[in-house]
Amino acid sequence: MKVVKKRKAVDNKIEKGKSYSLEQATALVKEVNTTKFNASVDVHIRLGVDPRKPDQALRGTVSLPHGTGKTKTVLVLCPPDKEAAAKEAGADYVGLDEYLEKINGGWTDVDIIIATPSVMPKLGRLGKILGPRNLMPNPKSGTVTENVADAVKEVKKGKISFKIDKFGIIHTSVGRVSFDPAQLYDNAKEMITTLAKMKPSSAKGIYFKSIYMASTMSPSIEVDVKSIPGT
Repeated sequence: MKVVKKRKAVDNKIEKGKSYSLEQATALVKEVNTTKFNASVDVHIRLGVDPRKPDQALRGTVSLPHGTGKTKTVLVLCPPDKEAAAKEAGADYVGLDEYLEKINGGWTDVDIIIATPSVMPKLGRLGKILGPRNLMPNPKSGTVTENVADAVKEVKKGKISFKIDKFGIIHTSVGRVSFDPAQLYDNAKEMITTLAKMKPSSAKGIYFKSIYMASTMSPSIEVDVKSIPGT
């Protein structure tokens, strides 16, 4: 009963049928959080694109000004001559054959895998393991590169990758409820304006169909797209 009453109380703080400015939403999302842990704050962005068309199957990266609030575990798969630089940059795991064997055995205890181009042919056979977990390195996300050190540094600072789903929606974290509203605003704005710049020329009609913000296990808040500069 206590959980039900608490949920009703926060639900009443969100006016039905109303869309809030991004600034209002980033403040309100903290007020309606119902968890006792440091919940993730996510945005769910529905775009007017057709993901079945190659040029509209959006994916990419964005560097959030204040990071995600979570330290990501990074594995770098590279030849021996790049291992020292990767370790110095902050990679949690660095190597090649030993980790390929571990992954083949089912080990995927990392958040990001960065690889050099020369390693990619060896990763092909592990696609069935890495693909469903969104761990397969990809040039578009900056995780296939010769400069593994810079890639590691960017991930550790808050660079994230995103990919549109089959329904035309992008789901991604923009921080934690412990962030102040200004930090959440900056991160969410950076994510949304990045997508605005990526609008495919073949996409017709309304591009941003809807944007919602929510923390883990809490009600969602509709964001007024027109309130966001650059959209």
